[in-house]
Amino acid sequence: MRKFRHLKIDFNHDNINELLAYYKIPTSLELYYRIAKGVIDISDLKEFVDDKGVIKAKAPQRIETKSLEQMVQNIRGSSDMLVIGESLDKIDYKLSPCCSPIPGDDVFGFITINEGIKIHRTNCPNAIQLMSNYAYRIVKAKWTNQHQIAFLAGVRMTGIDEVGVVNKISKVISSELKVNMRSISIESNDGIFEGTIMLFVHDTHHLDKLIQKLKEIHGILTVSRIDGKH
Repeated sequence: MRKFRHLKIDFNHDNINELLAYYKIPTSLELYYRIAKGVIDISDLKEFVDDKGVIKAKAPQRIETKSLEQMVQNIRGSSDMLVIGESLDKIDYKLSPCCSPIPGDDVFGFITINEGIKIHRTNCPNAIQLMSNYAYRIVKAKWTNQHQIAFLAGVRMTGIDEVGVVNKISKVISSELKVNMRSISIESNDGIFEGTIMLFVHDTHHLDKLIQKLKEIHGILTVSRIDGKH
């Protein structure tokens, strides 16, 4: 920070990202470490700034869907990643409520300032912003196979409002698939009901199986997963 001030460079996320891209370093912590060890001479920064104090490297472009998918591919498949479900006593991570990830979802970790690592789905509405503005805080992540753990997920349904429909839904969820419900909310209007169910599942396969079973109930029109808290 002192060097940035001396060179009249703004110490901000954009300029740090430019340095990370230029030196091909994955995280800001690694950048700071290499500077501290003398591997990188921060004095060289004066070669990359203009009179406005902005690093001359190419400005980051807006990330479109295609490039986002490419970034997602880079987040997956590496051995250097956070394995969710292991070392729970060593790694401070939380599942982000904005997209409610469960095992089986493609995910990535985001290093926060005060809340450890937040796990997001790669199709989370906030993913584009996080990956484009804070790429140096992204941590690759994958799930382990831990079927004994239950994760909260939401399902939205519509159907024909008829006697016993709630009982049919509850029977499929509780009796056939042995799934525990946290809450169920049903609203009816002109013979059509809309319902929201919050329940505990093991992974995406478990949830997909549940959704398929619910679709088979007579009178059910649509069943879909809720992507976040509603």
